[in-house]
Amino acid sequence: MSEILLRNIDLCLTMDDADTEVSHTDILLQHGQIAQIGSGLHADETLDCSGCLVTPGLVNTHHHLFQTLTRAVPGAQDAALFGWLQRLYPIWARFTPDHMHVSAQIGLAELALSGCTTSSDHLYLFPNGSRLDDTIHAAAEIGLRFHPTRGAMSIGVSDGGLPPDNLVEDEAVILAECQRVIEAFHDPAPGSMCRVGVAPCSPFSVSRELMRDAALLARDMGVMLHTHLAENDEDIAYSLATFGCRPGQYAEDLGWTGDDVWHAHCVKLDGAEIDLFARTGTGVAHCPCSNCRLASGIAPVRAMRDAGVKVGLGVDGSASNDAGSLVEEARQAMLLQRVASGPSAMSAREALRMATRGGAEVLGRGAEIGQIAPGFRADLAIWDLSTIETAGSWDKAALLLAGPRRVRDLFVEGRQVVADGQITTLDLPVVIERQTALARQLAE
Repeated sequence: MSEILLRNIDLCLTMDDADTEVSHTDILLQHGQIAQIGSGLHADETLDCSGCLVTPGLVNTHHHLFQTLTRAVPGAQDAALFGWLQRLYPIWARFTPDHMHVSAQIGLAELALSGCTTSSDHLYLFPNGSRLDDTIHAAAEIGLRFHPTRGAMSIGVSDGGLPPDNLVEDEAVILAECQRVIEAFHDPAPGSMCRVGVAPCSPFSVSRELMRDAALLARDMGVMLHTHLAENDEDIAYSLATFGCRPGQYAEDLGWTGDDVWHAHCVKLDGAEIDLFARTGTGVAHCPCSNCRLASGIAPVRAMRDAGVKVGLGVDGSASNDAGSLVEEARQAMLLQRVASGPSAMSAREALRMATRGGAEVLGRGAEIGQIAPGFRADLAIWDLSTIETAGSWDKAALLLAGPRRVRDLFVEGRQVVADGQITTLDLPVVIERQTALARQLAE
């Protein structure tokens, strides 16, 4: 649709510089952008938003979509990071392009229903002919704005790494494949629906040389960089034992800081590393539910934000989260900071701002998405405030305290991806049936 009017909105949270909240308003969407906000607007097509809250679409800055096929796997349910990975690697080694595609469809649909309009993805293993293309095609079908990153593992267990040897790749092949997918799919234009990044998996699964070469390639081709960093105590110990320095120093030495870089987790950053990230404009994808599930710890998000670090939210993989709801992730982020630093450490509004504008800034899209303002892309989440979750709530804007956990409607680039709580772009029950069958085959 080229034009639609969202009318009779009860409350609009704009996430602009002034944190403006507008009551009883309309929003006109034209040609994929927000055209006007105000009353008395007109369009041929309208959507009644009476009794609804409208927010910018949520932005997911870290995911492993392939993992939606391995939720709640016995033997991995009660393990920390390294043991969890060692349990799952052999299962993931049996994946095919079909597994990758279907799991991405399910993961992206789940995100959309939780209010997410933009998602990154970190795919770092490519067994049996799987390619990044498999997830990119799934995102195009669903209709979400997508930031896929071409991950990699190059050091197997026989060379002192963590992954099994049959899941690692030759480093020359990795770099060539990164270049191929960037040339094939990356779109740097305003309003782009697909921007590709380069993302070696982690310091314990690739060489220093690949980290350095990947950064050089990404900057030569004008794309962003992503990896896991400082996820838990094991991660810190590995860095100290193997590289003789903490993860922050390792990243800085290899060119992995800057406003074109974002790191996932960062649970164990110390004060000097936080200052480094703030000074260099390096972003962080905070994944609170996964961090809890793997007992990695509580990331120092309050200290990061106070220092000026860009922080967005990520659901992480569904094998370490078992869910893919970004609105639940925002609530968990708020609750954990309160547990760590007191009841005023993070408000519901600040956590929602991290989930919208914060994520947009981390992904380098702060001038396009994450706000509701004329000229921004028409990525909007519409929340029905008449549900049982909000019954009795005094503050409509406190979505993360008392509010629905699924959207009523979702627009991405002005196109309706969710209508009346249902995905519009694919036959979800059929895909769920296929996903269930694939998971059952893997388990057997």
